[in-house]
Amino acid sequence: MHTCVSCGKTAAAALVDDDGALCHLCYNRHRRPRRLCGRCGQLKRIARNARDGQPDLCDGCYQGPDATCSICSRVRPCASRDEQGQPVCATCYQRHRTGEPCARCGRTKPVNTRWPIGPVCMTCYTAVLRSPAECPLCGMVQPLIARDDDGTEVCGPCVGFAADYTCKQCGRTGNPHSRGRCAHCVLGERVNALLAGPDGTITSQLEPLAAALADAPSPFPAIQWLKESPNTKLLARLASEGNELSHELLDELPPSRSQRYIRQLLVHTGVLEERNEDLERIPGWLEHELADKPAAHASLARPFLHWFLLRHARQRAAIRRHPASADRDLRRRVSVALDFLAWMDQRGLALADLAQEHIDDWITGATSQRRYLIRYFLKWTASRRLTRELTVPSIPSQEPQGLLDDDDRWQLLQRCLTDDALPTDVRAGGAITLLFGTSTERLCHLTPEHLKFGDKHAHLLLGRHPVLLPPRLAELLRQLAEQPRPRPQLSRAHPGPQWLFPGMVPGKPISTHGMTQKLNRHGIPVRTARNGALAALAADLPSPILADVTGMHRHTALRWVAYARRDWAEYLAARADDLKDEQ
Repeated sequence: MHTCVSCGKTAAAALVDDDGALCHLCYNRHRRPRRLCGRCGQLKRIARNARDGQPDLCDGCYQGPDATCSICSRVRPCASRDEQGQPVCATCYQRHRTGEPCARCGRTKPVNTRWPIGPVCMTCYTAVLRSPAECPLCGMVQPLIARDDDGTEVCGPCVGFAADYTCKQCGRTGNPHSRGRCAHCVLGERVNALLAGPDGTITSQLEPLAAALADAPSPFPAIQWLKESPNTKLLARLASEGNELSHELLDELPPSRSQRYIRQLLVHTGVLEERNEDLERIPGWLEHELADKPAAHASLARPFLHWFLLRHARQRAAIRRHPASADRDLRRRVSVALDFLAWMDQRGLALADLAQEHIDDWITGATSQRRYLIRYFLKWTASRRLTRELTVPSIPSQEPQGLLDDDDRWQLLQRCLTDDALPTDVRAGGAITLLFGTSTERLCHLTPEHLKFGDKHAHLLLGRHPVLLPPRLAELLRQLAEQPRPRPQLSRAHPGPQWLFPGMVPGKPISTHGMTQKLNRHGIPVRTARNGALAALAADLPSPILADVTGMHRHTALRWVAYARRDWAEYLAARADDLKDEQ
């Protein structure tokens, strides 16, 4: 019996060399070679090497030699062994792994190892090794895997259990990963391999990113992310090319989730300067859209975007008090312009030949309101004297569609405030939407600074003036503000903004689309819920206050108030008629 230098378990050794002993599990995980299996043809760990005319066999294809099972005493293929190294057949191995009561948590689970406290399940084994603490007997920081006579948790050496969980490279205890090293050292090594340039070293530009990744507070998830995430593959390719990273270099790549993630990761760690990404990534999108378009269309679309749409969008963004995503609207306007130019080509029209009847034909053939967006392109062409002054009719006004009635809205609100089965962020986001009709964009950008907790009451700052929060909603928001961030792959030295609804991209909140989908999946229809809340607020609040609380334009608030009052007047008239009939 030996103590494994990788996992620290005391078991039969599969390999003993100068670095120490490896148990069968760690040997299979880290040292067994990977080759093409001669039976299934896949690249896997080889369980049996080729010999006597038989090919290499992987774990799935190799069944093991016939042997007497140490548990059931039957002669069967035995590919597994127990802690004493005795053969175990597949059936008994599964039965044996049904478990024993864990000495730490008390649950009946498969035994991962046996410490002085008794058999320990995988969950408790991982929790103890990843959270070493000061031993009350010797004062050393060690995983507390034993108990003294009083039941106090102590380290193994204090009770004579010689299990060494000290990293051979850095000397830290706990977090064992492989070959006697801790997960922190393994993470640092893999980060260096990931970000190494052509000369095998990390450039000075990428050193802040390397430090942020190597100092991650949870090294195991970070190692898994480096190994499996498609984002790291793009990052490794950019680093290996040796070019200086810039926004322009990333703009040349095809738009993708990985490209956006890597850009924000570089911005978040200080490698690149921050920019208004919603606007600045649109030119790159346009270049990929123009790849299969005629040159004449491209010569019009580029100045239309750069000198008209983006110029005005940047001016608005500079003075806007609240966050708003403009990229989707700008893309639609450019796409409509390209569709209109293709429509003109089909009819053999030039911009100078456009007349009002052509615009009317374009609008008449619309299947949606999207074609009305051509007004922006025609306004630009008219200002450049490429076309005459043409009129695009206004979008037909419509009443709010799909309002959630008050009974259903209060029922959903009660569910958000009381149903512990819902995720906390869903409960809080749904309750804010149902109560205040806040746009999803403003909801996603809430931070703990928007919360004001007093001795008796809590308030949420949605506009210029705080609004009073119900006690249960205030407690939900307090929990969101205090809970740890998901997927901590970066060090605490780069915390970024503390969003109440953080996203998976470093330093960014959850996207509006992601929040909408999440609420809809849990039975909270965002559009109808928000419309119902706005109708209720518009019936009680003046339009300036409604605009401030909800973040809508003052003209939109006026229309909502007019709609609510007209609807209320119609209700009162109908109610009066009903009372007359009853009399």
